[in-house]
Amino acid sequence: MVDLGCGEMPYADMMRRLNIDYLGADIGEETALKIDAQGRVPLPDGSAGAVLSVQVLEHVRDLDTYCAEIRRLLSKDGVLLLSTHGTWLYHPHPEDHRRWTRTGLIADLADRGLTVEEVHAIAGPLATTTLIRLTGFAFVLRKLPVIGAALASGLAALMNIRARLEDAITPADVRNDNACVFLVRARKSAV
Repeated sequence: MVDLGCGEMPYADMMRRLNIDYLGADIGEETALKIDAQGRVPLPDGSAGAVLSVQVLEHVRDLDTYCAEIRRLLSKDGVLLLSTHGTWLYHPHPEDHRRWTRTGLIADLADRGLTVEEVHAIAGPLATTTLIRLTGFAFVLRKLPVIGAALASGLAALMNIRARLEDAITPADVRNDNACVFLVRARKSAV
């Protein structure tokens, strides 16, 4: 598994516990696989049974190059496991370029040679607005001395319960098409 845009590799230990041969690739110097200026990972074509892309796609300036590298790395039967934002706040790391609806995400991946097999929506529009408010409140609360962190944690628990309830009352088609985060399983399209 190649984690494309791995950052600090938060999934490395979990993948290794599952006996998955995990390699992190990123633009930073501290990764095992450094992505070069052309967006390429120093691995042979078809060498990955899986490519993992977690909350990276919205930060990619050139989707064509990024998706081409995914296709190049994937073996014939390889799978892409990807998550990205539908709706969320601007958060450059180092850049932030786009958000998707379910339809737009599927189309953008298909246009770049990836066939989406499955999409799961995480947090519909009502729940998303609650989570965005939570982000702002928690930021302010954590600045309070002594009790700030505890207040922020308590509020997080309550707001997450509220978000789950809001998702439960949101019609499935609204939630599924307008999610905060989409989880995708895709493969290389047939040539």
